[in-house]
Amino acid sequence: MGKVIAIANQKGGVGKTTMAINLAAALAVLDHKVLIIDADPQANATSGVGVKPENIGITTYECLTEGANPQNGIILTETPNLYILPSSIDLVGAEIELVNAPNREFKMKDLVKNIKDEYDYIFIDCLPSLGLITLNALTAADSIIVPVQCEFFSLEGFGKLKDTINLIQQSINPDLQIEGVVLSMYDQRLRMANMVIQEIRSIITDRIFETIIHRNSKIGEAPSLGQPVIVYDVTSKGAINFLNLAKEFLTIQETEKIFQN
Repeated sequence: MGKVIAIANQKGGVGKTTMAINLAAALAVLDHKVLIIDADPQANATSGVGVKPENIGITTYECLTEGANPQNGIILTETPNLYILPSSIDLVGAEIELVNAPNREFKMKDLVKNIKDEYDYIFIDCLPSLGLITLNALTAADSIIVPVQCEFFSLEGFGKLKDTINLIQQSINPDLQIEGVVLSMYDQRLRMANMVIQEIRSIITDRIFETIIHRNSKIGEAPSLGQPVIVYDVTSKGAINFLNLAKEFLTIQETEKIFQN
């Protein structure tokens, strides 16, 4: 059975979509079958893996609001083993349309349940908010990865997200786990960078991945060509960072399986 992981942080600009695209692509390169569900109406994950608007049919919007079959919308990207359920601007309306829907928090879970066994990992790229769509993602997820920018202000957003996760665990998804926190946008040229990392590690008690994602121009350039950084420039520091993160992630999964057995 595949594992569903939400990439979430209601603070904008921390690299959620970058994390979703590039971690998923790195796992795909390592021979795992991976699906990205683009749950952001900006559809940056969709364009970031090279899917053009004219190739999009059914999107996350139709699946959530109309119960459309996600199998009819999922697209194989140019990266082997990497698939995406695309998004579109229509998803903006889903927050309003689902307000009065029965079991509105479980629409994403319904979407995922019929395809979960077909992938090793499913990543949900969430909105930079804690609205109904993000709530749906956290309800459907087995775990959550939280990208945290290497700056002090990021800690405020993480605290609010933890409160939301606790509420979801207590009410509608008691099995939701924090997969881990990934420190991103690290710039070793900044004097304060290492101090910030030490401070974050001392405050956040949840698992923090050892792999840190550095600021790297190739990570920023790759989406404009519709490619994950590991495809765009496999020798870049950004590609190496995400490959190392994927390997660390897989090591954790194997360790957890041993303890579960």
